[in-house]
Amino acid sequence: MTSLDKPTEDAQRDVQDAQGGPDGSHDSRAVTEAALFEAFGGVRGMVETVLPGLLFVSIFTINKDLHAAALAALGISVLLVIVRLVMRDTVKHAFSGVFGVAFGVVFAMMTGEAKDFYLPGMLYTLGLGLAYIITTLAGVPLIGLMLGPVFKENLSWRTRNPGRKKAYAKASYAWGAILLGKCAILFPLYWWADTTQLGWVLIALKIPPFLLAVWLTWIFLAKAPAPIDVFAEMEAEERAAEEEGKAAAQSAD
Repeated sequence: MTSLDKPTEDAQRDVQDAQGGPDGSHDSRAVTEAALFEAFGGVRGMVETVLPGLLFVSIFTINKDLHAAALAALGISVLLVIVRLVMRDTVKHAFSGVFGVAFGVVFAMMTGEAKDFYLPGMLYTLGLGLAYIITTLAGVPLIGLMLGPVFKENLSWRTRNPGRKKAYAKASYAWGAILLGKCAILFPLYWWADTTQLGWVLIALKIPPFLLAVWLTWIFLAKAPAPIDVFAEMEAEERAAEEEGKAAAQSAD
């Protein structure tokens, strides 16, 4: 996901391109698609999410060697980060993958159970699913906190754009339900299935639920009111203050 700070230059450029430039006409569907693509990492982000786990379960299925499978998964995660650094690309998605894989490797090595490689990620999925539901019930939908900076609206949707807040709430509920649905499948398998069975099911459940959640988010936000560009407002206020200062200086002269 993206940070809660001012959006990256890439995100701003993608949104501006979808709008037809900084002063172009507004196309809410195109803007929403561009922002979601940036926030969730696009195709490359999905590959970086799936590849380490796929490598782990493939190697373990073949030779049942926990150490080889774990080191291979960790190695490919680090390699993905290095590639992004060399290309001077954003590394937030790749870095999150490294940390996730590292936790899985450490946990599996400590317990000696290959199945435990997946447990940290499953617990993270459970916690994230609950976070989507709880924050929405509290009136601050998590998806709004994550996407607000990408749309350059920050938290303006909470008090100034009720239609958009409702869309964020629907999207957050959708994400929460989908993630908790994944957990309802994976946790019983963690107890009853073997490592390879759990691993392949987990890989199969990586992309489709994610794409469903992103698609639902796109549907909800494309139908919502346009975001309020708070950064443009701040820049306008700064220009107005500068003009007032110049006018006051000229009057004094």
